[in-house]
Amino acid sequence: MNLENYFKNAKAYILPETFAFIKSKKPDPHAFATIQDDKEITVIVDLKKVKKKDVIQRENNWKVLTLDIVFPMNVCGVTAKIADCLAKAGVTIMPIAAYSRDHFLIKKPDVQKVIVALKGIGIKVDIL
Repeated sequence: MNLENYFKNAKAYILPETFAFIKSKKPDPHAFATIQDDKEITVIVDLKKVKKKDVIQRENNWKVLTLDIVFPMNVCGVTAKIADCLAKAGVTIMPIAAYSRDHFLIKKPDVQKVIVALKGIGIKVDIL
């Protein structure tokens, strides 16, 4: 199936919480996401739940945009299409792939730009 067909009349949502993007001393089991590799631990957590003692570096005021679309594992170009669309709108993203959903961290001041840009490719964005 053509990628545009997935986006046509698709939905996405923005979580109500505002998040911190953290380089952490240890994983946080209560975080939205924890990514651990051999170089660092990254934690994405609600600003209200940041464990300051574990923070090495942090950047605040991120929102989580979730594509409410399940893509087969063999569909190519999803992140590229969203990244291109939002880059043209001047929006910085940090993509996170889950097993069946894609998430994008976006800066809180860019929420309205994201809603307008994604509407242009057929995706309706709701703010929860």
